[in-house]
Amino acid sequence: MSNFIIRKVAVLGAGVMGAQIAAHCANADVPVLLFDLPAKDGKPNAIVDKALAGLKKLDPAPLAAKDRAGFIDAANYGADLDKLRECDLIIEAIAEKMEWKLDLYAKVAPFIRPDAVFASNTSGLSINRLAEGMPAALRGRFCGIHFFNPPRYMSLVELIATRDTEAAMLDQLESWLTTRLGKSIVRAKDTPNFVANRVGVFSILAVMHHTARLGLGFDEVDGLTGPLIGRPKSATYRTADVVGLDTLAHVVGTMQATLPDDPWHAHFTVPEWLQALIAKGALGQKTRAGIYRKEGKQIQVLDLKTGDYRPSAGDVIPAVETMLKTKDPVERFSLLAASELLEAQFLWSIFRDVFHYCAVHLGDIADSARDIDLAMRWGFGWAQGPFETWQAADWSEIAKAIQLDIDHGRAMAKVPLPAWVFERTGVHEAGGSYSATGNALKPRRDLPVYKRQLYPEQVLGEAPAERGETLWENEGVRLWTRPDQDARIGILSFRSKQHAIGDEVLDGLLEAVARAETDLDGLVLWHPAPFAVGANLYQVVEACKAGKFDMLERTVAKFQRASMTLKHAQVPVVAAIQGLALGGGCEFAMHSAHRVLALESYVGLVEAGVGLIPAGGGSKEFALQAHYLAQKAAGGDVFPFIQNSFQTVAMATVAKSALEAVQLGFAKPTDDVVFHPQELLYVGIRRARALAESGYRPPLVQRAVTVAGRNGIATCELMLVNMAEGGFISPYDYKVAKAAATALCGGEVETNSRVSEEWILDVERALFVDLLRQEKTQQRIAHTLETGKPLRN
Repeated sequence: MSNFIIRKVAVLGAGVMGAQIAAHCANADVPVLLFDLPAKDGKPNAIVDKALAGLKKLDPAPLAAKDRAGFIDAANYGADLDKLRECDLIIEAIAEKMEWKLDLYAKVAPFIRPDAVFASNTSGLSINRLAEGMPAALRGRFCGIHFFNPPRYMSLVELIATRDTEAAMLDQLESWLTTRLGKSIVRAKDTPNFVANRVGVFSILAVMHHTARLGLGFDEVDGLTGPLIGRPKSATYRTADVVGLDTLAHVVGTMQATLPDDPWHAHFTVPEWLQALIAKGALGQKTRAGIYRKEGKQIQVLDLKTGDYRPSAGDVIPAVETMLKTKDPVERFSLLAASELLEAQFLWSIFRDVFHYCAVHLGDIADSARDIDLAMRWGFGWAQGPFETWQAADWSEIAKAIQLDIDHGRAMAKVPLPAWVFERTGVHEAGGSYSATGNALKPRRDLPVYKRQLYPEQVLGEAPAERGETLWENEGVRLWTRPDQDARIGILSFRSKQHAIGDEVLDGLLEAVARAETDLDGLVLWHPAPFAVGANLYQVVEACKAGKFDMLERTVAKFQRASMTLKHAQVPVVAAIQGLALGGGCEFAMHSAHRVLALESYVGLVEAGVGLIPAGGGSKEFALQAHYLAQKAAGGDVFPFIQNSFQTVAMATVAKSALEAVQLGFAKPTDDVVFHPQELLYVGIRRARALAESGYRPPLVQRAVTVAGRNGIATCELMLVNMAEGGFISPYDYKVAKAAATALCGGEVETNSRVSEEWILDVERALFVDLLRQEKTQQRIAHTLETGKPLRN
């Protein structure tokens, strides 16, 4: 099979989704043409230009780095259709109106190459009906490609084939979307709203139905349907506001119009109160008012009893909260089903009706139960899919309880559970997941791209993942290999909570590197996210309380030794980073021979937030970077290359993506950015092998690093004086930032002095321990541990 290469993408439609899809393609180094209608007045591309400007303002940011916008070119249907011939993938993302889409297809079809892929980002219209608007010659390379909002962050993409879609092309597109854009693919059937929206919107309708039936408040329901049941913080009604009440109504309208025979059809309606909000333009977050609104600093929620807004509370009664925090899911569901409390009845009802709906429609909408469960995880942020939740709670007993409620008219529909439900004890097993159409277990798709995912996201009941072969372990780390991948590349995984770095991790790391130098060809630092949240501050607080500052200095020295051991190991050490890599975690990454970063890596030296400075070698690494850059610059002045680093450290700036981590100096342009986090370990192992095969040599410990010294410190202080006078920093912020400047500039030495790496490490260690002795730093650490938020004192 020939290579599947996408050199350029065109996105048709510069609305919210279209512009963000274009942004994510640009994140992945794919140039994009973003099309829309020609503007009636002014510049022809004004509509697209406005959309591109809007990308820079959106939060969360669709662009992984601001410069990515420069790789999206504006175009319009009036003058630029011929440019479509340059594009290998064309994604249509205009409004959800069949006639508009078909009209556009007629316009663009003459300009699409026969070997290009054309796909619609429709969220629920019939793909086969859309394909009828394409010339017969192009139908084989047409399909549905449904991204979820926001497309950079939401993992799910549903791929939908037509009767004519080429199977090989769809496999290639799935592989490209997985590795290049980092997407998790579910193959959906061509049914209204496909998989995730079909189940997710029904779930919202079920919540609305039972909210009204039991007379609960919207904020009360959101308290019940958020993290307490494994759903996002936005829960149900906040999610509706974020999605847009008009958008939700449109999707419900699609179900009402296209699913007349659905047993739940009577419930595919928008409540009158929601219609009234839409009618007066209160569409949710985008209009700053919907089910919720913000008045000053107060969040208010619509109260249907009064017809007006009131302060939002969202408290959950203690008895129900206790039920939901019951660890055993069998006991938890038993308690909910038996309780007479309205809130418990509500929760049992919404679970029951979603389970019922999914069981009846499994064969209609999905290839297997796995597809529904993963679609709800990836597209709606559920911790578990509906079938997993049901199976964990005792499949057979829940099935009996559902059927009993159906028989007594308590369920939302009278249709009985399918016979297969009572013939099984669950839908997920080691051999696969149940398919209602085939009445058999179906294994995962076996495309070659999935061999890159050594630890794919699993559903409850699947065969356990390969644990590998343990070489050595202690309380803090495990050194192991995957012999099926490379028996001589070690994997070092931290075992601490959130991979915080305490004594046990430092001791384990030092021992593991020593063993790797003796017995292995390379080492990969890897474990599931987060990479590391920094030093174990609980250990630090206890030592401060006991006045053990000499011991703390020894611990910092050990931390520095661990960082230097990573950097100067006789085998290459590759840091495979996903999620948070903060403080000491960032320093370990900076000292590794190479970094493999998931796009969604949030990296930073955040010590200033707790009244400290980087002292695990982070300050020293920035000083080294400045030294190397100054050697290439005219005049050789170091300070211009320290200035940005100082701002980064003093402001505790965290990179919001792997691309920003490179820009801020936490990673290098030669490092690898991996878009699918489940491919991280696969790439890390192969990068370590490539370094080993290339005759890897660790860098020498530098003895003559040119530093900015006193003049550099003084210049940094001028910046601090201005910030202090403007009220942007407190006097103690000033003290901490000056310490950071002193470490970055190599200490109180003459400007352009040459010092060793060890000298800079000694400087940063002494400043760090001095700050630890300060009461205000200790207060900041304690406050952060208690609240999770920084203290300005």
